[in-house]
Amino acid sequence: MTTLAEIERIALETVRNLPAPFAALASDVVVQVEDVLPDHLLDPDDDPHAQRDEITGMYDGIPLTEKSTFDAPYGPDVVWLFRQPILMELAERDVTLTELVAHVTIHEFAHHFGWLDDDIAAIDRWWE
Repeated sequence: MTTLAEIERIALETVRNLPAPFAALASDVVVQVEDVLPDHLLDPDDDPHAQRDEITGMYDGIPLTEKSTFDAPYGPDVVWLFRQPILMELAERDVTLTELVAHVTIHEFAHHFGWLDDDIAAIDRWWE
């Protein structure tokens, strides 16, 4: 059985292996792994069951491209990874757990760096 700790280990290793400029920018971001999307991160306008089944990761913070010295510190930015949706997606894909967790981790850190989903999709052929 894949544990939260195993997913966290893969995610942290992925962050450690980012190229130097990105690794430095990622150093203050916390990686948090949960079984499913917690209530406080749910979009109230969407079906909570669909969100919990489909969302493999989420960036919670202010992207570097939008940060300002005027932003009140509210705590560290967080990259969330969700074990159950990751394992559901893993069952549907021909990839390893390490490949999938690394992919989700990098996708969420791209949001921290200021990339939008359309920007990521333009160079990321994973979802085709």
